[in-house]
Amino acid sequence: MQSHVFAVLKTNRLTNGRCAGYDGDVLRRKKEEARTERRKASVARVSSVRREREAAPVGSESWLTPWVQLKYFTYNPAVYPRMLGAVSSGAQPGCLIHVYDKNGAYFGTGFWNPKSRTPLRMLHHGVDPIGEEHLQNALKTAVEWRKQWLPGDTNACRLVHGDSDGVGGLVVDRYNDVLSVEVSVLGVWQRLEHWLPLLHGLCGTTRHVVQVDPEVARMEGIDPTTAPTGEPVHRVRILEHGVNFEVDFEHGHKTGFFCDQRENRFKLSHMVRDKTLLDLCCYSGGFSIYAKLLGGAAEVTAVDLDENAIAMAKRNANINLRRGPLRIDFVHADAFTYARQMIRNGRQFDVVLLDPPKLVLGRDEAREEGIRKYRDLNMLGMQCAKVGGLFVTCSCSGLLSVPDFENIVIHTAQRLGRRLQIMETSGPGWDHPYLSTYPEGRYLKVLWARVMS
Repeated sequence: MQSHVFAVLKTNRLTNGRCAGYDGDVLRRKKEEARTERRKASVARVSSVRREREAAPVGSESWLTPWVQLKYFTYNPAVYPRMLGAVSSGAQPGCLIHVYDKNGAYFGTGFWNPKSRTPLRMLHHGVDPIGEEHLQNALKTAVEWRKQWLPGDTNACRLVHGDSDGVGGLVVDRYNDVLSVEVSVLGVWQRLEHWLPLLHGLCGTTRHVVQVDPEVARMEGIDPTTAPTGEPVHRVRILEHGVNFEVDFEHGHKTGFFCDQRENRFKLSHMVRDKTLLDLCCYSGGFSIYAKLLGGAAEVTAVDLDENAIAMAKRNANINLRRGPLRIDFVHADAFTYARQMIRNGRQFDVVLLDPPKLVLGRDEAREEGIRKYRDLNMLGMQCAKVGGLFVTCSCSGLLSVPDFENIVIHTAQRLGRRLQIMETSGPGWDHPYLSTYPEGRYLKVLWARVMS
């Protein structure tokens, strides 16, 4: 097996100005300041919890060890320091820990890491303790579930989706014969060497790429140099609904490709025949290539400020030439600026698609700033759509709920004196489920509407 570790923070889709419409240096500085504040707050919280850690309760002598007690009831898999009570002395970072509720009843099992912003990551709720075999079975179940319904003309999908599949802190995407692995929890990292052969055996894959964000690694106590090593895997070609794409692990974002939009790309391709399409924040060209190749769109304009993304999009168009050249106008430009120029020129399109990066990066002020950017982008995009045209707008911000995103779009239309005929708000495919107890996992929202006068 071959592997490659990416322990460097990849260029963020927002901070490189892909479609932010704001000064990149300012954004980078703000994000770094936010990181510093989160780091200080995290250290303060952990220190506070350590100082205030309660003594072992009466009766805990009979508890399974290592153990931690909750101060409050919660079924959210991410448990923060303020919610934790006493912890047994033998609890080691990364271990499986037995969890007891505030009344002393057995509550479940999770990963323990006192260094983390979320020291307890719940893996299982129930009265029966679990062990390593349970986690391996969770991986098997996740993979087998995808195999049941994944289309035969597709070899790229999300195999393991973190908490939703019972393995918080682990994301695994399959790209042809490569597994792209993203780790954000120490307990997962410690078991990765044993889990990778299992995953390869289940999937029939041979190579893998392992990624960990440096800030996450620091906070979790992860040493990236201890990852499985091997020859670098730079690129791999995949098939999605019969469309070819090249996944670039060095210059791509997150795990390399956005499988979560697969079904939405396919859906859009059925709505664009002989129409003009404006794809703002096109990244590697997924929607645009679907629209031209499968949908028969008359004209496609795809815009992104990330030079690497535009280069990837052009390569993806060039590897789908079986029906002749794909005439897509790839534009290296800021999405906000380009949309304003189209409005000034009086240019409108039959279909407008907005698929920006995550704009809500945190709570409080960061959330308000992100909402303002969503409003601005949707206001510009809506003005680029013809009356009666299709307007498709996306948000991948987990801290923005579906109702909140819908309200942003609806209120933006009202400010423009327009009405929207809303058909649907969709999400990712079935390989990206979310837990009822973890609403933040419902991150991708795609609103489909017609623009009315």
